[in-house]
Amino acid sequence: MQKDLIKWLYPGMRIKRWFITALLGVLIVWGGGIAFASGFALVRVAGLVIIFCGIVLIVMGTGKMIVSLLTLFLPKGERELVNILYQRRYLERGPKIVTVGGGHGLSNLLMGLKEYTSNLSAIVTVADSGGSSGRLREEFNIVAPGDIRMCLCALADAPALMGDLFQFRFSQESQLQGHNFGNLFLTAMVQLTGDFEKAVEESGKVLAIRGQVIPSTVSNVQLVAEYNDGTIIEGEAKIPKTHKKIKRVYLKPQNPQATQAALDAIRDADVIVLGPGSIYTSIIPNLIIKEIHQEIAQSKAFKIYVCNVMTQQGETGDFCASDHVKTIVQHSNPGVMNACIINNASVPLDAQGRYQTEDSFPVEPDVEKIRQMGYLAVATDLLHVTDYVRHDATKLTKAIIRLIERYKVIKR
Repeated sequence: MQKDLIKWLYPGMRIKRWFITALLGVLIVWGGGIAFASGFALVRVAGLVIIFCGIVLIVMGTGKMIVSLLTLFLPKGERELVNILYQRRYLERGPKIVTVGGGHGLSNLLMGLKEYTSNLSAIVTVADSGGSSGRLREEFNIVAPGDIRMCLCALADAPALMGDLFQFRFSQESQLQGHNFGNLFLTAMVQLTGDFEKAVEESGKVLAIRGQVIPSTVSNVQLVAEYNDGTIIEGEAKIPKTHKKIKRVYLKPQNPQATQAALDAIRDADVIVLGPGSIYTSIIPNLIIKEIHQEIAQSKAFKIYVCNVMTQQGETGDFCASDHVKTIVQHSNPGVMNACIINNASVPLDAQGRYQTEDSFPVEPDVEKIRQMGYLAVATDLLHVTDYVRHDATKLTKAIIRLIERYKVIKR
């Protein structure tokens, strides 16, 4: 114990000099106090000056000691510490935003919103049944971790390598082929904690996420689709593959219980954002949980639906924007949204050509039909085109912020 204490005085620790500075300040304050206690007016003034100088040295020495200790954990030192403090204080003042959905669409939105506020709650579907998630569900009888993993990585404040690790997919031929490391990590955490919500919470700490990721339910549900011809398919991954028109989707077992954390987040929200994402397999699986859509409908938060940029084969092949809105309302409650944001930028022809083989086309922004339904509708450029046509995270975040500010003005 004594040896450990002596180590603080070793050369190069950048502690000793500031400790001596603070100690010198204490001695100066003590000396100034003696001078101030004398009965002579001039000496009393000099004593006050000496006390002030001593206090400055105490504050500087103590402050620098604290910074020296903290910067040991920050590779870029004091400048990074100042930036982190400023950023966190700024983000803590942001609105409480709850997002609802799943898949790549929601994770893309979260990457933009986390630069605006740290008061984020992502309510995520656990009905995925394909790929790595499906295999882990069958083997370990847990809810699907895939969409949860993507949202955790999107909100991560940990070094980029940590996020890449969670997204890493094993490709070599083995029993791990096709699995994401993050999915395996979440599965292991469930085994350790015995609770999926706790596993997600602890994984969030590992990734130092801004906000929280919440499963909409911890019941091991399956998504079921009923088509217009009366046929029924069970399993989220199978639903788009039939290429039939969907009449409705529901969960099996029916009436699963929503997580309390999801309901609490909705009640506390300033803004609720639905989507973007696959309407039948990412957004609606959350909303058909009765407690969730009722809580959203009753909420006084400003509720925004972000419509997809492209239609999806097997789900929304001939849908325009108003059809997306109608489908959400039919599966939940007219009160789950106040406004809809739609992309109106033209998708380049070469990009459209890549999607035509999948019978996927740009969603028509029929804003007037949506307004006739009683919702605010905003069409703006949200486009980001690379190998895929998606929402641009920065453009979408700015559009949401503008809409929030516009709503505040209207409300006044």
